[in-house]
Amino acid sequence: WSAVWLAAGLGFAVFLLLWRGGSDAEQYLAAYVIERGLSMDNVFVFAVLFAFFAVPEGYRHFVLVFGIGCALVFRLVFIATGTVALAHLSWAAYVLGVFLVLTGVRLAMRDVEPQPGRNPALAVLRRAVPMTDDYRGRTLLLRTKEGLRATPMLAVLIAVATTDVAFAVDSIPAALAVSTDPFLVFAANAFSVLGLVALYFLLAELLGRLRYLRPALASILVFVGVKMVAAPVLEISVGVSLGVVLAILAVASLASIVAARTEPEPAVEERCTNRYEAPDERGRAARDRRGRALRAPRRGSRREAPARLEPAGAGGRAVDRRPRRA
Repeated sequence: WSAVWLAAGLGFAVFLLLWRGGSDAEQYLAAYVIERGLSMDNVFVFAVLFAFFAVPEGYRHFVLVFGIGCALVFRLVFIATGTVALAHLSWAAYVLGVFLVLTGVRLAMRDVEPQPGRNPALAVLRRAVPMTDDYRGRTLLLRTKEGLRATPMLAVLIAVATTDVAFAVDSIPAALAVSTDPFLVFAANAFSVLGLVALYFLLAELLGRLRYLRPALASILVFVGVKMVAAPVLEISVGVSLGVVLAILAVASLASIVAARTEPEPAVEERCTNRYEAPDERGRAARDRRGRALRAPRRGSRREAPARLEPAGAGGRAVDRRPRRA
């Protein structure tokens, strides 16, 4: 299915070539390649979220479809906002360009790992609604004897939705750097996002080997950001932009393949050492840790040492050699 969606995305470029000419087809193809490359980072984050929340295999397709629906809605809103801003505000291009450069530098300087446990939306959910310990199918909320309870599935969907917002903020300005036509930008986003389900099941086990993916994505973000900022003095054509993006992705892929043969990386889910715990489980775990700490002897404490009995002496009685307190 990943090959089918890839063929559909590239086939739409041929359709645009016949319908609207080479310029629009070139802009769409450049935006599609950028969004397709950035969507691979979405796959990495989905794998981390699934490992963190211990999502069963049977429910992952449902979560991915929900995430794709949210991504399409959020990206449509951001595309409409971005195109209106670029059309009416002369300084909007500089703001978006600087934002892309800073995002790329941050991604290159630090290996930014997603932290689902620090998600503020999940913190609000934990305070508002108690949560069950296990999944109850696709049920999000259920009523028990103790009252209304949320399931971990609701927490997963909230985490996916908020993650989609963060990715839309990064990817939409990058696509607007090569085309300001909202139809072309949304079409590129739609074809790249719709293939995420198949792309996840294809690449989830291989993402650990693509160790140079994030530096490549950082380079792409910096390049398109510089392109937007330098547009008044240096016009970089869409064809050149497309060639640069493809070259960066090709070099990163080849370097990752070579590195994986010499030093294999662990799978994404193996690298996610922390796991989600429902509030009740967290409370029990904390109480257990406190209980073990109270039962364990403290270092340097003056607990009475056990008696050491020597063999019977001349009087026929065992001698207690335990040290006496002053």
